[in-house]
Amino acid sequence: MQSPVRQPAIYLTHGGGPCFWMEFPAPFGPHAYEGLRAYLAGLLASLPAPPRAILMVSAHWEEPVPTVSSAAAPPMLFDYYGFPPHTYQLSYPAPGAPELAAQVRGLLESAGIAAASDAERGFDHGVFVPMLIIDPAARIPVLMLSLAADLDPARHWALGAALAPLRSDGVLIIGSGSSYHNLRAIFAGGEGGSDAFDAWLNESAVEVAPAERRERLIAWERAPQARACHPRAEHLIPLMVAAGAAGDDPGRASFRGRIGGKAYSCFTFGA
Repeated sequence: MQSPVRQPAIYLTHGGGPCFWMEFPAPFGPHAYEGLRAYLAGLLASLPAPPRAILMVSAHWEEPVPTVSSAAAPPMLFDYYGFPPHTYQLSYPAPGAPELAAQVRGLLESAGIAAASDAERGFDHGVFVPMLIIDPAARIPVLMLSLAADLDPARHWALGAALAPLRSDGVLIIGSGSSYHNLRAIFAGGEGGSDAFDAWLNESAVEVAPAERRERLIAWERAPQARACHPRAEHLIPLMVAAGAAGDDPGRASFRGRIGGKAYSCFTFGA
């Protein structure tokens, strides 16, 4: 049997709600998400080999302790509100990965991180929205991992570091969030502080040494316009997991673009 190929760790912006199946008003416009869609559609082709499974850390799942989904066939979880009826007919029938779930929990507990399992959890839109573009055939098993409700960046960095061995076992680790996430300002005109924060985020994830990367990202609240872009941290914290799993691997900006006037980025660490 061929040995698994080591996978990168990725932080991606998953878009707003069911964005790829809608047209949005100004300042977005009907084609606002085309660039992000193209990036997601090409993500598998950018990998060194097809992953045997995907571990998805979604901004839309928080628990008292990190919790891993163990359902063999996760249902759909439509955790967005007020969108057109057709967006509630989406389906993503990818298999789960119960055996991998046990492995994930074991890695966390071996690192001294309390963890739990959930056999009922369905695919929330932080998972199914990007995965419908990444792997529309739904062939790759998808495992979900929650955030810890305290949203502590150092804790989530350690969580990612504990999961890093999965990469050598052919598992793609994806932190699914958004590099800009201020819902009160998202439809307002202008860049909303996103330019300064995005420049800092790219510098911190890509241009500095790994030790400094950790120091800067954990202290993200000190960044320019940090709280203007993230009044609450849940959409940024998946980056900490991905960067923690990166170890000393270099980072690169795998997507940079503007959506509704705001700057957004995605990052790939490693291969």
